[in-house]
Amino acid sequence: MTEIDRPRIEAAVAEILAAIGEDPARPGLQGTPSHVADAYAEFFSGLGRDAAEDLGEPVPLEEGRTAETVIVRDIEFRSVCEHHLLPFLGVAHVAYLPGEKVVGLGRIPRVIETLSARPQIQERLTEQIADTIESGAQARGVLVVLDAVHACVTTRGARQTSSTTVTMAARGAYTDPTVRAELIALIGRGTE
Repeated sequence: MTEIDRPRIEAAVAEILAAIGEDPARPGLQGTPSHVADAYAEFFSGLGRDAAEDLGEPVPLEEGRTAETVIVRDIEFRSVCEHHLLPFLGVAHVAYLPGEKVVGLGRIPRVIETLSARPQIQERLTEQIADTIESGAQARGVLVVLDAVHACVTTRGARQTSSTTVTMAARGAYTDPTVRAELIALIGRGTE
């Protein structure tokens, strides 16, 4: 895991406050540089970490057994847009078709947590989750759908407060449009 440089972050935040015309020494702002450094340590804790390690060691299925689709819905995540350093928050839905092994269900949210704890764009995050699960779980198919609200869309520019962004990545058996449509329908049932 990459360690952040707290003194540099604190100095940079103090400089930003001064640059916008604020007094970083003002009582309400004195602790702000330290608070921002704490937040950044958490927001970017995925830097330098291998998300595949979060999957652990896949567990072999009994000989001659196969597993059908596994879907984990409504996994909450948060990340920080690399363009504006503003947060985006949402839910992830992951479906995978195991090969000869399966992974623990709690491992999938860990992968998402690690990959989202970096300066990101949603499109790349979606692809990284799919790639990590496909290779780390030795899956025959993977579908990842992210639905997120971006502060850079809701609080600045167009200010579309009800807008969400949906991204999708499919791998292996789930690149077939018919199969993908069936999975999306199953994912959607969780939101009713």
